[in-house]
Amino acid sequence: SNGIGLRVSRFGILATNDVYSICPSFVMPYMAGLTSDVELPLFYQRFGVPYWALTYGFGRNDMYWYRMVTSFARCSIVGTTVKNSECLPKDVVADEKHTSLKGQKVYGALTVGGGCLLGASVSESANEVALTESYGKFADEAKNVDPEYHVETVNTDGWKATGNAWKTLFPLCTIIYCFLHAFISIRDRCKKKYKVLFNEIAEAVWDIFKAENKRSFSQRIRRLREKALKKISKGIFLDKVLALCDKGPHFVKAYDHPNAHRTSNMVDRLMRWLDRYVFNMQYFHGTLVSAEAGIRAWAILRNFQPYCARTVGNRTELACAATELNGFKYCDNWLENLLVAMSMGGYRQ
Repeated sequence: SNGIGLRVSRFGILATNDVYSICPSFVMPYMAGLTSDVELPLFYQRFGVPYWALTYGFGRNDMYWYRMVTSFARCSIVGTTVKNSECLPKDVVADEKHTSLKGQKVYGALTVGGGCLLGASVSESANEVALTESYGKFADEAKNVDPEYHVETVNTDGWKATGNAWKTLFPLCTIIYCFLHAFISIRDRCKKKYKVLFNEIAEAVWDIFKAENKRSFSQRIRRLREKALKKISKGIFLDKVLALCDKGPHFVKAYDHPNAHRTSNMVDRLMRWLDRYVFNMQYFHGTLVSAEAGIRAWAILRNFQPYCARTVGNRTELACAATELNGFKYCDNWLENLLVAMSMGGYRQ
């Protein structure tokens, strides 16, 4: 028995001397509360509602809510989210988000696949060694689900250290540069100054993206280069357009992998939510360990928290990212669904 008056069953395995507890899904881990009492506060916390505000609205105290949230960080993100190894995406998107830890710049390294956050870690640096360690946590958890798992393609924004980190973790993977980032690099520096000419070049750029095969893609890249050299005077505008053309060999690799992501939209959308979340929480104030726990907990909760009703539309049966990826759910209540999914901490091995 325990503080909430619930009897917990425990059993041991003689061969390994392991002892396990069996708890119902309507109770939080460590008997910290009932899911019906904490579901709404945990949903609000998705939007960066500070812990003192949760205390004001739902009682308890700030540390209670902080520990409730960060307790999810102990689980495997991949193992909790992906319940069948066949659903584990082999085409992923990876990027880093600048954030702050006690006033010092750190980087939130995110791995996204199948619409879910599969990796979230805080890196003190954006160099190859640090990013290999951060993205390596996703690799370890994925191989815990499927020891033979390998990534086929990784879409990145072109940062060399990111690509090198993934090649270290998965030597046979293909690095594909984000086409959208190359266009944004042109747009942000040239749209206001060049106006009409920019619109013409932008139309040609997206015409390249829509090419049906590698041959057509390469032809349109050459035409864009010729047009740019003819119509654009020397300067930042021309440099950025030529830079996009020079990356053609990295973009064209996507045609060899039909399921590969050609842009980083999937991770960019989630990174905007992360940016709002850490801003509302006034960034990270503790240690690197506590920051890591915060971002991991955010990722797991994000995968299971329900979509906006207007976004879901008629998809009432699969109303969150994890259930869409797996094709099923354990419980109708999103928090109970998460608790069942995180049994054994999400680890298989």
